[in-house]
Amino acid sequence: MKLRALLAFFAVFLPALAVAHPHVWVTATTTVVTKPDGTITAIRHRWTFDEPFSAYAVMGMDKDGDGKFSREELAPFARINMESLHEYGFFTSVKQGKSAIAFSDPVDYWLDHDGKALILNFTLPVKEGAMVVKDARLEVTDPSFFVSFEFAKDTPVRVEGSSKSCKPQLRPPPPGVFQRLSQLGENAFNNALPGGLGVDFSTPVTFSCP
Repeated sequence: MKLRALLAFFAVFLPALAVAHPHVWVTATTTVVTKPDGTITAIRHRWTFDEPFSAYAVMGMDKDGDGKFSREELAPFARINMESLHEYGFFTSVKQGKSAIAFSDPVDYWLDHDGKALILNFTLPVKEGAMVVKDARLEVTDPSFFVSFEFAKDTPVRVEGSSKSCKPQLRPPPPGVFQRLSQLGENAFNNALPGGLGVDFSTPVTFSCP
């Protein structure tokens, strides 16, 4: 059920995708927006999709035939993204212990195309669950590992606002996790990954604040 919904989100057909998981690769750049007291008010994402997926996703979208993809041409696809991602919590969680922030509907969302890759930009305003950034744990991940999220190498996560002096600390998964992945067949991904393996691929982010 989840695989079908994710395929609807990405608006491509399974035969066009790779045979083994993950099927889509995303490079993420994330900004944590804060108030003067350090309370988180929003999470702003910039997701760059891998080039093979981007090529399939934009087929037929160049309406004016100029060889480029404008925001206007990509707007319907951006809207589909936002509607479908809602079911999966936008693959974004911000927690303090067992407490989690709840997000409102996304704002300021659009798709760009840089000539090679699709780039999805959107902001998640905090709806409820006040939390200061120094106590927060941020994760951007798909537990099923259908989509592989990796933070960008340059400025992967930053804090905007009065708490901008906070330094993000990323904790990549250990190499052993990827060795376990190589031993799994495609059938292992039809349902939840065994032993919570999908979560193990996450790169949690905590924050060191003065």
